[in-house]
Amino acid sequence: MSDHPSYHEALPRGIEVLRWPHKHPLPESEIVAFFESRDLTPSRWSNGPGEVYSVHTHNYQKTLFCVKGSILFSLPDLNQDVALRPGDRLTLPPGTRHGAKVGPDGVTCIEAGD
Repeated sequence: MSDHPSYHEALPRGIEVLRWPHKHPLPESEIVAFFESRDLTPSRWSNGPGEVYSVHTHNYQKTLFCVKGSILFSLPDLNQDVALRPGDRLTLPPGTRHGAKVGPDGVTCIEAGD
């Protein structure tokens, strides 16, 4: 398996990963439009290299786009990790246990919950 596999990955339990297949970046304006077209309010956040989020859950569906840098999400109930790079999208259903570690260049993401 390559380090950045197919465009769409459907994982168990309704988790989805969509890979940005282009060399040019996904414009932030398109990410914001994606959320706004679904009546969701996106928020943008950034973290420095190596920052860690311990395993936790949300009571809503979380959809997140990696805008810059990289982040590795851990899915302990699936014993699986999901690496996101710029343009990639991750959707986690409510109650999905996950943690994350920011890559060596930091990360900027835009996300919303519904």
